[in-house]
Amino acid sequence: MLESIQIHNVLFIDLETVSCKASFTALSPRMQQLWQKKARAINRILPPDQFDEDVASQLYGEKAAIYAEFGKIVCISIGYLHPTNKEFRMKSFCSHDEMQLLEDFVELVNRYFYDPDEHLICGHNIKEFDIPYLCRRLVIHGIPLPGILSLEGKKPWETKHLIDTMQLWKFGDFKNFTSLDLLAAVLNVDTPKDDIDGSMVGKVYWEDQDLPRISLYCEKDVVTVAQVLFKMKGADPIAADKIVSV
Repeated sequence: MLESIQIHNVLFIDLETVSCKASFTALSPRMQQLWQKKARAINRILPPDQFDEDVASQLYGEKAAIYAEFGKIVCISIGYLHPTNKEFRMKSFCSHDEMQLLEDFVELVNRYFYDPDEHLICGHNIKEFDIPYLCRRLVIHGIPLPGILSLEGKKPWETKHLIDTMQLWKFGDFKNFTSLDLLAAVLNVDTPKDDIDGSMVGKVYWEDQDLPRISLYCEKDVVTVAQVLFKMKGADPIAADKIVSV
């Protein structure tokens, strides 16, 4: 499979998510009740008789961002290799207005990466997280799915245009999770430095309102995914002076 991937047809992607509200108490009463049901299901520490609203509130701050029903996307970063000058061009859609962010992203995809028979989407753990989350948020906002993301009812062999570096690294081992940072490290892939990690995105968003900082972090992961795929294909890494934001 790696040999057949045409790098200039690949859209590299990463997204950052946060809870849909700043706190559990900011949810509507209905959504508070539904979160408490969800929180009870994901609670792995306390026995059921010790689970209360305070525990649900704590879990909301820790876990809500990873569920599309209780979270939202605040940044989508993309990257692609320009076929002529070999620049790796990156762009981020980052906004407090999730609907506008999603509409802008879909417009780009529909214009340049619309054909699943020709174009590919690549990311780390995108089959389990990024793509389902993205599609669910599009549906919630009533935004039509672009052709390359119209996955409902598709068989696994009909979604070969989704390249997941975590899946590639598994080599058939379905019980193992390997983080992007670990995979980059074992492959000796240099990663851009920044001052936050994924666990801090919610705080940076809700407390600091610092979208540029989140965007920088998201773009770092896009570059890292691209470098990992290049390494796995045996291709030369992207030179630092060829990485540009547009």
